[in-house]
Amino acid sequence: MELKILNKEAKETSKIKLPDQFKEQVRTDLVKRAVLVIQASNRQRYGASPEAGKRASAYVSKRRRAYKTTYGIGQSRTPRKVLSRSGTRMNWVGAFVPQTVGGRRAHPPKASKIWTQKINTTENRKAIRSALSATMIPELVKARGHIIPQTYPFAISDEYNTINKTSELKKSLKTLGLIEDIERATTKKVRAGKGKARGRKHRTKKSILFVVSQDSELTKSARNLPGCEVIKVKELNAEILAPGTVPGRLTLFTESALKKIKEDSLFMKTTKSTKEEKTETKKTITKKTTKKVTKKESGDKK
Repeated sequence: MELKILNKEAKETSKIKLPDQFKEQVRTDLVKRAVLVIQASNRQRYGASPEAGKRASAYVSKRRRAYKTTYGIGQSRTPRKVLSRSGTRMNWVGAFVPQTVGGRRAHPPKASKIWTQKINTTENRKAIRSALSATMIPELVKARGHIIPQTYPFAISDEYNTINKTSELKKSLKTLGLIEDIERATTKKVRAGKGKARGRKHRTKKSILFVVSQDSELTKSARNLPGCEVIKVKELNAEILAPGTVPGRLTLFTESALKKIKEDSLFMKTTKSTKEEKTETKKTITKKTTKKVTKKESGDKK
């Protein structure tokens, strides 16, 4: 599949062949798993204090002659704390145990619980490839709620990396026919549940994702547009490409970003970096073996 490369005026400058990463079958189950792993890893631990409900000096004894004993009084074995006393007769109330007022909880949430999950590297890369291929299918992009022009999918030229004004970027997106999707993302909804009181009152929508090869001025100009994000191609993951575990986000790749995906074999089973590591290890092994052989030969000659 070939993509048109459009400039700021929405005119076609050239065409580029999509890398093999975009030929992956769309696997919604894999994408969902990869996104949930990222969300679980970002989750903050929480729990009750280990001493909560245990600060009372509670005591229980069923021995016959022990002081503060409950033997022969007809009381249960619930630990109690003494409020006042008259000789050996105690005015006490239950404490410490779960069924008492102010006592500990039976099974409280523990801060020691590990929320992080793991996923195989090859499985994660396959999920990213699946999410990448979903960005090029107009039906899936529309199903996510995005408003796209008839010319989608297309790539954008590297001219966009030099745009440092939000007004200029907005103007060029209008010529591309993507301004309606940005306007869609301006709407906010009040979050249901307790999250309103925890610093996340409103829910906002996701809009265009710009994928660039390196840091550029586009990151500054696009951050003021509602729902828009700019990310380097090496930092792509399943959650950014498929927010809420739903693949098919409206994504614009720059020409250099697509070239980098192909040249570095990103998100494939064996990337460029892993190939280089393997070749280096092979070289070191061959050097060691040659040294051993030379030492043996020199010893035989003597």
